Amino acid sequence: MQISSRFTLAVHILTCIAVIKDTKVTSNFLASSTNTNPVIVRKILGQLKNVGLVEVVRGTGGAFLAKPPEEISFLDIYKAVECVERGELFHFHENPNEKCPIGRNIHNVLDDKLEQVQRAMERELASISMADVQGEITKCINIQGK
Repeated sequence: MQISSRFTLAVHILTCIAVIKDTKVTSNFLASSTNTNPVIVRKILGQLKNVGLVEVVRGTGGAFLAKPPEEISFLDIYKAVECVERGELFHFHENPNEKCPIGRNIHNVLDDKLEQVQRAMERELASISMADVQGEITKCINIQGK
């Protein structure tokens, strides 16, 4: 299983918005930075806007963070852009064989463990903020001289 690239694209987009101060951060600019189609960038911006992480001024107005970077966690971003059905990270196969002793019991054995893994991942995502990424990116840019 792999989390889609929407999450890392969203972090990249938010990092651009947080760090770039001397240029309007438009969907075309973001598409260039992420090397992604502007339509995909606009969709992600829309998802981020819907949960109050960014504000977007239509046309060439640009995008802005709606809250300070330290108040935007990776968990906020993940929840905004990932399509996790019913809040479940793991999708269990639909019809294990009830006639098989393993198939009959696998749900009971795995459900709690998978929930535990998801909670651990969410705790870790909640502990990382956009301010962390902004600080590290700023250091990299300063070292490399833009």
